[in-house]
Amino acid sequence: MPVARLFLVVQLLLLTGFGGAYFLWPQEMGAVSGMLLMESSAVTDVRAQYGALPVGLAVFLALALWRPELTRPALILLLVLYASLALGRIAGLWLDGGAQQTFNLWAILFEVVSAGLAGWALQRWRADR
Repeated sequence: MPVARLFLVVQLLLLTGFGGAYFLWPQEMGAVSGMLLMESSAVTDVRAQYGALPVGLAVFLALALWRPELTRPALILLLVLYASLALGRIAGLWLDGGAQQTFNLWAILFEVVSAGLAGWALQRWRADR
């Protein structure tokens, strides 16, 4: 299995798993990062943003696995999204303090590694063509 396809499969599984967990158990999953969801509107927002959005992205990745011409756009999308998340989280830690937040530090590590792997898979995809 080419590197790009393997990366898409791993991301599809991760996004489906975490997205599904946030959709089904928003309060419990939100508590992991320190969110306190006090209103039903907050719970619905977490279900949509942290649950349905990653699952929707996973559906696009599944489509890219099924239709190879979508591999490059899927890799570019993952590269941009993970880099944006990492930069936003780094800026948030700088602006808001809290570099001791273990959750955010692990999340930054995951996002930077995922962005790097997406870029690497994109380069390998180009070389394999």
